[in-house]
Amino acid sequence: MLNPGPGEIAALATACCWTVSMMAFESAGKRIGSLNVNLVRVALGALFLSVFCYVRRGLWLPVDATLHNWIWLSLSGIAGLTLGDMCLMRAFVLVGSRISALVMAFVPVLSALISWIFLGELLSLRDQSGMVLTVTGIMMVVAGRPKNNGIERNGYPLKGLLLALGGAVGQSVGLVFSKFGMGSYDAFAANHIRLLAALAGFAVIFLVTGRWRAVLAATRHRPGMGFTALGSFFGPFVGVSLSLYAVQHTQVGVAATIIALVPVLIIPPAVLIKKEIIGLRDVVGAAIAVTGSVLLFL
Repeated sequence: MLNPGPGEIAALATACCWTVSMMAFESAGKRIGSLNVNLVRVALGALFLSVFCYVRRGLWLPVDATLHNWIWLSLSGIAGLTLGDMCLMRAFVLVGSRISALVMAFVPVLSALISWIFLGELLSLRDQSGMVLTVTGIMMVVAGRPKNNGIERNGYPLKGLLLALGGAVGQSVGLVFSKFGMGSYDAFAANHIRLLAALAGFAVIFLVTGRWRAVLAATRHRPGMGFTALGSFFGPFVGVSLSLYAVQHTQVGVAATIIALVPVLIIPPAVLIKKEIIGLRDVVGAAIAVTGSVLLFL
């Protein structure tokens, strides 16, 4: 009988939110560029959280956080939302989204390993089995995507693979640091700190690279900004906040595994909305991933 706790439920809700945000950001990136989307989504997410936290807590900014909260959550935001995402976006260009997603499928394993080293969290045999099944299923789904012939025909540059791995490590470190830095602090306020730190990180990068004009031009593209706003609501605002709530109430490895179901959850809308054709490998992979997730909910 399924007996999920609040952490597992929040992790599944995170995966659902990130499925919506992924589709929205894909549409936005095609219109205004993925790098511009990265900065704008973090800024909008921080803005949404300011309004939400004021309504909910009476504070525009997380001024009630301790120094411990600020230090570790800021490091988490820079590791996961700034450096991790920058590495991943560059990896998309060098090795393609399929191989990048395959590497990112190891985020649950990396998260469990880092949380064991850093937090002393140990997964039960059942949870380990669930993780292995889920990751295997996700990899089957991702591996079944069409190859990017322009990139994959000529092999994979080491730099691209390392950048994809950097994205996975950044996301894993971000989750673990979030749990350590958050403690019992409010998850939405904790996410606010992460986004503010990530925004500062992006601001420095854009200042050094001189890309501010491109960002300002992107903000005048209404369709692109519309998709970015939609993705920002379900991604950095709701989704990331729920992911912090998830790691706050369950083990990091378990939460990361359930959150990683996005490639599986995106199959139905891809078929219904984009009219994509799925193969037997997608169906079998999805079934294996769901079976593994069920073990995590027991």
